[in-house]
Amino acid sequence: MIKKVVVSFPADQASRPLIYELIRKYDIMISIIKADIDGRRSGKIVLEMNSDADHIRQAIDYMIESGMEVSPLESKIKFDDTKCINCGACTSSCLSGALIIKAPEWKLRFEPEKCVVCKLCITACPLKLFRIEFND
Repeated sequence: MIKKVVVSFPADQASRPLIYELIRKYDIMISIIKADIDGRRSGKIVLEMNSDADHIRQAIDYMIESGMEVSPLESKIKFDDTKCINCGACTSSCLSGALIIKAPEWKLRFEPEKCVVCKLCITACPLKLFRIEFND
């Protein structure tokens, strides 16, 4: 199971080795999608957790019991393919492989199931055809 969450934490939790603890205690593969952390202030981190449902639920409970706020991240990238000129600028910024152009049609293909919502395509597209959509 893969679950994306936003973890908000107070200043007293900012220097805690959270990722290490989650990997070690709950056997979870973690991808950090985005982080804004300062050891003296509160912070936020967007995580993609990959493990079985029980381990993910236990890890979320652990973070909440530790004083952190955990919210599911239900976001996705929306792409307006009707205006795309297939320039390929976005494909070079997409590290997850969700955006591809290949022969024989040489048209941009977006595979949303591979997208990790890193938002690099938003800035890479010269026509600004990508946008992020949240569904909390």
